[in-house]
Amino acid sequence: MTHEEPHLKMRVGKLLCILSNQHYFTKAINVQTSVNGTVGSEAAVPPEQQNQQQQQQPPPPNAWQVIKGVLFRILIIWAISSWFRRGSTPQDPATPTGAPRPPSRNLFPRDTLMDLHIYLSEKESFTEFNSTSAVFWEQRDLVYGDWSSGANRDGCYEQYSDIQVPEGVQNNGSFYIHVFLTKSGFHPDPSQKALYRRLATLHTSRMLNKYKRRRFLKTKNLLTGETEADPEMIKRAEDFGPIEIISHWHTNLTINIVDDHTPWVQGSVPPPLDQYVKFDAVSGDYYPILYFNDYWNLQKDYIPINTSVSTLPLRVTFCPLSLWRWQLYAAQNSRSPWNFLGEELYEQSDEEQDSVKVALLETNPYLLALTITVSIVHSIFEFLAFKNDIQFWNSRQSLEGLSVRSVIFGVFQSLVVLLYILDNETNFVVQVSVGIGLLIDFWKITKVMDVKLDRQNKVAGIFPRVTVKDKSTYVASSTKVYDDMAFKYLSWILFPLLGCYAVYSLLYMEHKSWYSWVLGMLYGFLLTFGFITMTPQLFINYKMKSVAHLPWRMLTYKALNTFIDDLFAFVIKMPMMYRIGCLRDDVVFFIYLYQRWIYRVDPTRLNEFGTSGEAPTDLPAQDGPASLTNGQEVSGPPKPEEDKKKD
Repeated sequence: MTHEEPHLKMRVGKLLCILSNQHYFTKAINVQTSVNGTVGSEAAVPPEQQNQQQQQQPPPPNAWQVIKGVLFRILIIWAISSWFRRGSTPQDPATPTGAPRPPSRNLFPRDTLMDLHIYLSEKESFTEFNSTSAVFWEQRDLVYGDWSSGANRDGCYEQYSDIQVPEGVQNNGSFYIHVFLTKSGFHPDPSQKALYRRLATLHTSRMLNKYKRRRFLKTKNLLTGETEADPEMIKRAEDFGPIEIISHWHTNLTINIVDDHTPWVQGSVPPPLDQYVKFDAVSGDYYPILYFNDYWNLQKDYIPINTSVSTLPLRVTFCPLSLWRWQLYAAQNSRSPWNFLGEELYEQSDEEQDSVKVALLETNPYLLALTITVSIVHSIFEFLAFKNDIQFWNSRQSLEGLSVRSVIFGVFQSLVVLLYILDNETNFVVQVSVGIGLLIDFWKITKVMDVKLDRQNKVAGIFPRVTVKDKSTYVASSTKVYDDMAFKYLSWILFPLLGCYAVYSLLYMEHKSWYSWVLGMLYGFLLTFGFITMTPQLFINYKMKSVAHLPWRMLTYKALNTFIDDLFAFVIKMPMMYRIGCLRDDVVFFIYLYQRWIYRVDPTRLNEFGTSGEAPTDLPAQDGPASLTNGQEVSGPPKPEEDKKKD
């Protein structure tokens, strides 16, 4: 195997990882707001609090709006392409004298007998080899590269024990696991000179507990001032602030020894593999690769550690791992392209981190392969819909048959969503995605209305006044009359529903402030009843008995994506409101298709450019004087005999 092959496999695995995670991340853009006394974006929530949270949260948003989703994917594709163009940067491929480094070998040849020593300690640097309480597991005479031993004949060994939690760990301290792998007959303690050998001892460690943020949002019923939050949670919020760092524990940990004898060259190991391959400073050879594999540890299974916890269960599994599988795991756990923003800006919830893993675990492999394929097709359709939508509005000369008010209402919807996610401290990536979508919605306003700067009548004598008025092609046609009529009828439905939802939200939901209530109420209302705003265009089509003015290419791509959304909504665990949202979008599009069927295209009808789809026909020649029409002589009707005599 060449040195480039592991690098290529790792990049392919990383690409699949980013595509799969990004797809669901775009799908699950439904921002979840932590209610009073519940755990925020990175903490485990007890079942009773989860029920309370689900009751109080507004329904999650339908995130598959073409512009927002496509722009986000464009940014991701740009990050991936930049990463591929950059390639790996050799660290130090040459020796200090300038000569190229020779290939290295594994210090543990195949079939080497090994001893495994695992210790637990509160210290990051371990020296307590004589402490029996620190010993967790000792396994003798393991064979490097053995895939057939163990209880299940798969080369795996397992140790389970309930460990005593030290007082420091109970008070948010760190707890480390130290793994020593030695050749049989040797000891990991350097103080035992007769039994210790540097080239025969491999040591690696990591922190067992994981720190998560627990967010506390102080909410209350705005009318009564009461809250259903746990009084103890309120007290902790007053003592530790709105964000509390809490240590968490997971029961399972897998230690993989990679069955690899690749002749790696020091300084030329591709990232992220380079952080796991350890070279000996003297001999230049490398130690066996020990990899702590917690990829399948779901975030929801972590339990908090506090002073009431005296013992914790721990199951450690020691297994061999092939090189290509290790590359996939390493690629999955490597830094995301968005991690340069920092954890505060790029912070994913437990559900977002677990989504792909749960899909891999619970979905049929064939259905999963189909889902991955369809997700790629979905991205292509989104790009095509975005491109055709921009081309349609950029080249549109007449607004006849198009609902201008729907475009304006779309800006209002995007603005409400942006303010809502800003108020609820969503991660920075989602904020950028929605913000760019809002800017494009504002750009559409300039295409459907005349927006000008009045520099004569300035605001406060400094800033030019912005004037907005309807375009002449919209006012002169009957479209404006039908558009006004449609929204008038629509208001008879929307305003009562909005009032009822506002009263319900005020009576039965808790909010941080009146501003949060307004945003939450509008946001939840738009998610529930926002599809009604798609009906004015249906009404205009009905009145005009035509659908020729619609951007059918964009609508077709968008409809195909909606059908793909239906597949994802039932394959991946989704809230019921999201599934209903996909279904109602399908219903609206089927109405569009029905209108296209009953309002057939008339090839003789002149469009807004004064042309028709009917091919011109030549008239038969006639005797007598001809009139010039379009530069051609065309015979007129035959004249009576008396007129001929007068001529």
